[in-house]
Amino acid sequence: MTPEHAPSPTVPAASQGMSRLNPAALAVADAARVLTRLGGNAVTEAMLRTDIDAGAPTNADGSINLVHYAAWLVKEMATGGD
Repeated sequence: MTPEHAPSPTVPAASQGMSRLNPAALAVADAARVLTRLGGNAVTEAMLRTDIDAGAPTNADGSINLVHYAAWLVKEMATGGD
């Protein structure tokens, strides 16, 4: 597994004020939280799982690479996918 595909390391909250997240390997729950905060609209785990079931890419461990996911969304929008 390459470093960019490694799971997001968890740093004790007390030492950093928050945990560090790897945008190339986010757990589905973390990806939902990040996308909700950045996009301004609620993104749920269920929404992401629906996209994964529809073919959205995931890493071998089931985590989400936000760049790959965004590219998949653009492709889906261009082809009229849901």
